Amino acid sequence: MTRYAIGDIQGCKASLDRLLATIDYSASRDTLWLTGDLVNRGPRSLDVLRWAIEQGSAVQTVLGNHDLHLLARVAGAASEKKRDTLDDVLHAPDRDRLIDWLRTRPVALTADHFIMIHAGLHPSWTVETARALAAELEHELAGTDWKAFLAKTSSGKAPDWDPALTGEARWRAALSYFVRARMLNAATGTIVSDYDGGPKGAPPGTTPWFAMPAKWNTSVAVFGHWAALGLDVGPQHIGLDSGCVWGKALTAIRLDNRSIVQVKAVEPAS
Repeated sequence: MTRYAIGDIQGCKASLDRLLATIDYSASRDTLWLTGDLVNRGPRSLDVLRWAIEQGSAVQTVLGNHDLHLLARVAGAASEKKRDTLDDVLHAPDRDRLIDWLRTRPVALTADHFIMIHAGLHPSWTVETARALAAELEHELAGTDWKAFLAKTSSGKAPDWDPALTGEARWRAALSYFVRARMLNAATGTIVSDYDGGPKGAPPGTTPWFAMPAKWNTSVAVFGHWAALGLDVGPQHIGLDSGCVWGKALTAIRLDNRSIVQVKAVEPAS
C-alpha cells in the first residue's frame, strides 16, 4: 500500500481529480493523507467532502482553518466571510452527515515517524504532547457540546501558548498552532499573527515554525496552510500548500520515497 500526502484542496475538485488520475490512485491500494482545508474559496467544496467520505479509510485528513470555519458557520459561531464558497455545503440535503464526519476528523495524525497537521507545532511540544493536545480538541469537537466549543474558540486573538493554560484559553492557544502558525518569533516561539507572506519577506527576528529548534522533530512534520511558502521539503518538514485555489498547482508526495507529483490548477484563481 502506498501513502501519499496531498496539499490544501479547498474545493478544487477538478484539480484533485486530475492529480488522482496522475498518481493512478486506487482506494483499494493507496492511502491519502490530506493536510486539511478540504473546503472553501474553490467552487466544489460539497463534491470534495462527499468524495472524501466515499473513500472510507483510504482517505485520512486533519482539520484546517477553513474546515473549522465551515463548522463554526453551522454552529452559529462565525459569520460569512467575503470569499466564502460554502453555500453548497450549508444547503445540502446531506449537510448533517457531512458536518458530523468533518467534526470527527483528527487535528493531528501520526504514523511511521510522520506527524501531519494543517499549519504548525509549538517548538516546545514533543510529538506525544502534540497528539495529546490534539486529542483534547478532538474530544470537544466530537462531543454533543461541539457548537459551544466553537463559539468559545472561533474568534478573538489566541493567548500565547503556556502548558499551564486550561479550558478555553488552552484550546485556543493550541489551535492557533495547529491551524494558523506560519512565522514565529525566533526568541519566544510565539506566532507572528499579522504576517502571511513567505519567509524571505518576513519581519526581522522571525523564523518559520518548522525551522525553530524543536522537540517534535523526532518526526517529519507534514503540513499545508502556507500558500506563500509553496512546496517546501526539508529533512524534518514537508510543506504541501502549493496554491491550487490561487490558480497555481495541487501537490502530492509519496511519503516512502518523497517523490513529488504536481498538476496545474484547473480552476481559475480564487
